[in-house]
This record gives sequence, structure tokens and C-alpha cells, in this order.
Amino acid sequence: MAVTIKDVAKKANVSPSTVSRVISDSPRISEQTKRKVRRVMEEMGYHLNYNARVLAQQKTRTIGVVMKKSSSDSLHDPFFPEVLRAISTYCNKEDYSIMLTTGESEEEIFEDVVKMVRGRRVDGIIVTYSKRNDKVIPYLMESKLPFVLVGSPVEAEEEVIYVDNDNLKAAENATDYLVNLGHERIGYIGGDLDYDVSITRFEGYQASLTKNKFPLIEAYMENPKTKAEVEQIVLSFMGLKKPPTALVVTDDLVALKVLQVCRREKISVPKELSIISFNNSIIAQVSSPTLTSVDTQVFQLGHEAAKCLIEEINEASAYKKSIIIPTVIEKRESCKMLTEEASN
Repeated sequence: MAVTIKDVAKKANVSPSTVSRVISDSPRISEQTKRKVRRVMEEMGYHLNYNARVLAQQKTRTIGVVMKKSSSDSLHDPFFPEVLRAISTYCNKEDYSIMLTTGESEEEIFEDVVKMVRGRRVDGIIVTYSKRNDKVIPYLMESKLPFVLVGSPVEAEEEVIYVDNDNLKAAENATDYLVNLGHERIGYIGGDLDYDVSITRFEGYQASLTKNKFPLIEAYMENPKTKAEVEQIVLSFMGLKKPPTALVVTDDLVALKVLQVCRREKISVPKELSIISFNNSIIAQVSSPTLTSVDTQVFQLGHEAAKCLIEEINEASAYKKSIIIPTVIEKRESCKMLTEEASN
């Protein structure tokens, strides 16, 4: 027979209402009483009825996670599984579950968010991307449901809690690293400029070239919307009369595609082409050659997002904070000092 709150109360010599308050971690109950009641609960094998707890607290103890695109596509990108691992780890520690959007299109993903909010299925939401003209953030702001953004908001920055890197500075540092290795012809393969991360990394790359008094050559810069375009971009770059001797690439997954094309076309990396990318995922560590990559501390991004959200759920803040996670360049085999011979 299942142990009840009344059974626990009787053995602990407290009222059933005190046991309920201990379960909900009420500040009205002393720490000494909480420890005593919890010890009795453990001794008696009492297991909390989560459905009853949800009804009593009017909380689901569930966090919604909005993916950049369909979950099947997102999970092929090493960034998102690592963010999810961090969110899940922190939520598990705080006794929260997570619910993912499963839509295959932007409209379906938005509809998933609407269902989460209107159906009161979640206590708060983490949005794992920042995109221009996206309907999710304005909807969440209007709904008043607590939410946190992984990335810098494109608009209404003062009203949004967000966790991000300084992507402009990170890309500037990455480009500076290649400049310091002697490279002057530095190409760039970015991402869809509808996304804030793509915009700011492109700006950082350009800022470095301008600072170092290098010309901004359009033929060296591409921001493809899909990874399918990467192969043609590499072929176009390397087919130029004066091809780039180094590339800044928006993430490790795209850089892996660049490496594959270079291997097929007999372009030696790093002898003929140095490559630096972003995120320092497992791909960077096991590719051949291993990739020099900007460590954006992806796990920390997810951890801080979950922490901020649960804090906001428990007690709404008077102001919306932002957290910037530092980055560092992990140097590996894909970059080398440019020799005078290779620059010609």
C-alpha cells in the first residue's frame, strides 16, 4: 500500500499541511523541520505524486525548448545536442522536465510554441536561436510567459533575458589569428544572414580586415543559407586567380564540409589553405586535420539559459539581464604560419 502524506505526518509528528509545505519547499517551514520530514519521507519510501503537486502549485515543472528548425535537422548539428544536454542536466537537477518543439517548418514550430503557451504545458521557454522577422519572440513577449534566448535579440534587447557570446569580437579575434600567421587573403564562409549569430560573426570578420588595413574583397565572402552551397563556394574561392590562403568558417560542421572538398580536390590543409571555425565541437577534435576552432562554450550557454529561466520562473526579475559567455581559440592542425612561397 502506498505511503501517504498523512502517514509521513504521523511518523514525523507534524501536521499533513506541514508535510505539503515541505514538499513545495515553502520558506514558512524551518530548515530543521524540512530535514526531519524529508528524512522520514526517505525512510518510509514516500514518492511524490507529481500530478497532485502540479495541481497544487499550478506549475508543470516543464521547460519548453524551441529548436532553430526541425528537431531531426537540429540534432545533426553538434551545437544543438550540446545545448540540450546542458539544459537537460540543469533541469534534472532542479526537478524539471523539458519539452521540444517538433515542427518541420517555421510555421509548425511557431504553432508548437502557441500550443505550449495556451495549453499551459510549460512554465517557461528557452529559444535556442535569434532570427530576424521570427514570430516566436514577439509572441512570447506578448504572452508574458518567462523565456530566455540563446543568442542576442535582434530587437527589443532591454525586454529580453539572453545568454550569448560576443560573436563580433570572437570572429574578429579569429580573423586576427590568421592575420598574425601572415595571411592577407582571408576568405569567409558564414551562414544565413537572417540569424543574429551570422550577422555578428560576418561583421567581426570585416572589422578585423578593416583594422588590419586589408581590402574587403567580395569574391572572398559568402553567407550561404544552406550547407549544400558550401562545396560550390570552396570551388569558386580556390578557382580565383589569387585564391584565399585562409578561411574563417562559421562553424565546425561547415568546416568539415570544406575539409571534404579540399581533400577531394587535392587542396592541402593547412599547407595551401588554413581554416579556423567555431564551437569547438567533437568534429573539430576528430577531423583530419584537426580543426583550429573558437570554443564558444556551448554547454555553458545552455546551462546559463536554463538557470536564468528557472530563476525567472521562481521569481520574476525587475530587469532583464544578459550573460555573455567568453570564447577562446583552441589551436590545432588546420592553421599554419604562411610562408612567403605560399602567399604568391
